[in-house]
Amino acid sequence: MPRTAIPLEVADLSPFAKTLRQSLSQHDGLPTHVELLNLLARAAGFQNYQHLRADAETADRLKIAAEPGPHARLEQVEKALRYFDAEGALTSWPSRLNLQTLCQWVFWSRIPRGAVFTERQISEHIRDWHVFGDHALIRRAMVDAKMLERTVDGREYRRIERAPPAELGPLLEQLAAKAKA
Repeated sequence: MPRTAIPLEVADLSPFAKTLRQSLSQHDGLPTHVELLNLLARAAGFQNYQHLRADAETADRLKIAAEPGPHARLEQVEKALRYFDAEGALTSWPSRLNLQTLCQWVFWSRIPRGAVFTERQISEHIRDWHVFGDHALIRRAMVDAKMLERTVDGREYRRIERAPPAELGPLLEQLAAKAKA
């Protein structure tokens, strides 16, 4: 049976080597083949070898090149992508919280940095980015997730600047590719 090559890209070799050395020093005796695969995957920033393998297979399916830095859970990107149509509009609200949050990050990325909106203006923006007709649900969820802030009286909304999850970049890349096709 032919083996599938699982690529391992390490952004910075020094922290990788330090993490691997520390893991090996805590290990009793010589690690088995599977234990060594897990140690290598963890040193590269994955949860375990299965996470590394799933990430590589999903990247191959989505045609995403591996990027250095924090590793995105590309299977989440693939699942979230199903909730968007060809124009990049959200077609339905995901039932799983982690997918809802990832979809909200797409909306967050479309809100201009530093701009102040009235409730009506932010609702109009959100209305343009989904087709299932519940802009208030998305707006409230984004406030609850600390992606948007609003004044106490609810008159002004603005985007909260935060570091997005690693999955947002590949998801936006896939949405753009979907729109071009």
